[in-house]
Amino acid sequence: MPAIKRVFVANRGEIAVRIIRACQELGIETVIGVSEPDRESLGARMADRAICIGPAPAAQSYLRPEILVTAARGTGCQAVHPGYGFLSERAVFQRKCVEMGLIFIGPTAEAIDAMGDKLSAIALARDAGVPVVPGSAELKSEAEVRAAAAAIGYPCLLKASAGGGGRGMRIVRSDAELAAAFSGARAEAQAAFGDPTVYLEKFVERARHIEIQVIGDVHGNICHLFERDCSVQRRHQKLIEEAPSPVLPPATRARMAEAAVALARNVGYSSAGTVEFVYDADEDRFYFLEMNTRIQVEHPVTEMVTGIDLVKEQLRVAMGETLSFRQEDVRIRGHAIECRINAEDASSGFMPSPGRVTRWSAPEHPDLRLDTHCHEGYLVPPYYDSMVAKLIASGGNRGQSVELMVGALDEFRVEGIKTTIALQSAVVAHPTFRDAGVTTRWLENEFLPSWNKAA
Repeated sequence: MPAIKRVFVANRGEIAVRIIRACQELGIETVIGVSEPDRESLGARMADRAICIGPAPAAQSYLRPEILVTAARGTGCQAVHPGYGFLSERAVFQRKCVEMGLIFIGPTAEAIDAMGDKLSAIALARDAGVPVVPGSAELKSEAEVRAAAAAIGYPCLLKASAGGGGRGMRIVRSDAELAAAFSGARAEAQAAFGDPTVYLEKFVERARHIEIQVIGDVHGNICHLFERDCSVQRRHQKLIEEAPSPVLPPATRARMAEAAVALARNVGYSSAGTVEFVYDADEDRFYFLEMNTRIQVEHPVTEMVTGIDLVKEQLRVAMGETLSFRQEDVRIRGHAIECRINAEDASSGFMPSPGRVTRWSAPEHPDLRLDTHCHEGYLVPPYYDSMVAKLIASGGNRGQSVELMVGALDEFRVEGIKTTIALQSAVVAHPTFRDAGVTTRWLENEFLPSWNKAA
């Protein structure tokens, strides 16, 4: 496979900046495709060249495979990095890249397809010997839903097969809720993904969300980089992540990592990917949720505790090289916590807060990392995801990283827009978070009601 000399960045925001920096460090040129409002973005300034791919709406720019592929070819790029979100997990985009002679910096279309449909992924996980949540096949009628719920037991969870990001999901606690939940989940799945297929699975009441980072090369080498705990969530969206998990016993960590590698091997996986699990800490049992076939938003905490640059590894794998490390080389050193800072007013129902940043004063410390595309004077557009930064604190142990994060959030000053900094500061300082007692429902059910009253 030829060396990659120029990469087309098919994304925006902080992940575009992250990809460009990794390329620069490897001596690879970059071209970024930007929408009209992103012409003056940090990514556009940093790349060797920026090319406009369309107007503000993502459907007319970042979500148009043919435009992106044409732009990549026309600017002499050999490869395309999709980042996360947008087209990163669309097999059609991978295929268009390959058809046009471009290297897709990610897994094969077959792997994307296999893992993109949750029912297919569950079947593959079961074949690989990975524990799966007790659940149903595709449900096409209310009668089928009722039969499945009776077999699985309450509480249960309706999920969209093609879903992600919490869309097309409904918790069902009784027969009386089934009909409305079924119709609502199907309608939301159809609107969000163009596919109304839903299924039912057991809902773990006191669950933690734990995921294993994997990466493979085209030579059949697959390694894991241990786990991240992503249990601080609102509406199934992660707000704070950490590595390693503060509650996972060593033996369970080993079994979960082995399960993730087995699944990745079962689909012939190459590039970076994440296998997500629900963990029942009360029972010390874990179940497969899904696999994300891309780099994750929260990848920095893994990089901080392992010392492995995942984006650089993606680039090397795309060039046909073997992984730069072996499984026995991977060690966890210390602890890292990441806060996703969004342009939202958390005290007003997380209302988006686009606008001009009039002050941007970020904390500085040797053990802090800030991944962002924002700066003083930046205009946060209203068209895209509201995340404006990721603040990562690392320390020799969890206590040190928590204390560093508390101080860093208190020092972070952003004006001109509302952000979630105050919320995250309160979360990481909360005794339940400090004692590692959170679950995936803790933020919404326990923390936010009292915090909103205080705010």
